[in-house]
Amino acid sequence: MKKLIHKFLSVTMAVVVFLSTMSFSVDMHYCGDMLVDFSIMEQVKTCGMEKVKTDCDNTTYTEKSCCTDTQLNVEGAESMKVSFDQLSFDQQVFVATFTYSYINLFQGIDSNEFSYKDYSPPFVKQNVQVLHQTFLI
Repeated sequence: MKKLIHKFLSVTMAVVVFLSTMSFSVDMHYCGDMLVDFSIMEQVKTCGMEKVKTDCDNTTYTEKSCCTDTQLNVEGAESMKVSFDQLSFDQQVFVATFTYSYINLFQGIDSNEFSYKDYSPPFVKQNVQVLHQTFLI
């Protein structure tokens, strides 16, 4: 169960890092106030009403199109790594002391030391389990 949770959290964190560094753009086509089409990968399909209508007799008069194209750009993070040189002196001291104390937290105990080697075991006159016929199974 612990391995399954560990794998799930690892994959989740990898997806979060991937999505936070990814850049993309969304193209949208509006006809009036209504969204006609949107696209992430390719150009949007238009409704065909976006062409500007002109009057052949009067070249100064043109109707404005009711269609608009908008583009939403989402920029991802360029760099996820913070340089150690950009940290202030107090932050560098904190990181160094935290690392040193964390590494020294897990020092192992020497397994060759026995605290009971100077003491002899008690003298057994008779085997009590066999005498009373009580055995733990």
